[in-house]
Amino acid sequence: MARAGLGWSAADLGAKAGLARETVARYESGSTIALSTIVAMRNALEAAGADFLQISGKVGVVVPKVAE
Repeated sequence: MARAGLGWSAADLGAKAGLARETVARYESGSTIALSTIVAMRNALEAAGADFLQISGKVGVVVPKVAE
C-alpha cells in the first residue's frame, strides 16, 4: 500500500489529498467512492514520490525510502 510505504496514516493521506480520514478508510475497506476522490489520493501519493507501475495487467507501486 502506497501510503503505508510512505509512512503515512489515513489521516495524513486525507489531509494531503484534501479529504477526510473517513473517506480514505472507506476506500481502503473496499467501498465505492468517486473517481475524483481516487485521483486526489493518487495525486497526493505521486507528489510524495510514489510511482505507480502496471506490468502484465498488475498494478504495483514503488515509494521512496522513508527516513527513520
